[in-house]
Amino acid sequence: MQSLTLRRVCLIAITLLFAGITACTNSKDNPDEIRERTAEATATVRRDAKALAEGVKEGMGRDKTIDVNKASREDLLSLPGVTEHEADRIIADRPFDHAHDLVTRHVLSEAEYAKVRDQVIAGH
Repeated sequence: MQSLTLRRVCLIAITLLFAGITACTNSKDNPDEIRERTAEATATVRRDAKALAEGVKEGMGRDKTIDVNKASREDLLSLPGVTEHEADRIIADRPFDHAHDLVTRHVLSEAEYAKVRDQVIAGH
């Protein structure tokens, strides 16, 4: 699925690049002006494609939920704001009935939990 999304991002970038180059050409323009506008269009497309790819990557990462009862230390550390100490405490205090138990058991503060709330579950 990820390679399909990346293919789409590449296809969009190529389409935008071609559209930018096509829009830059005019039979009255001299070659230096055409090269300059093409370079500007290429830079814009490159920047936009990179931003698009980063957005897709970020969006795909958000859909992933981590089970605090089964997650490895590395998985827990991948959560925003979770420190090594907190990851170790999560592992030591298992099992959790609900993800919010991370707050009620004082493993994470309410503010820290708010950062990961949409990314954690407590499976059984």
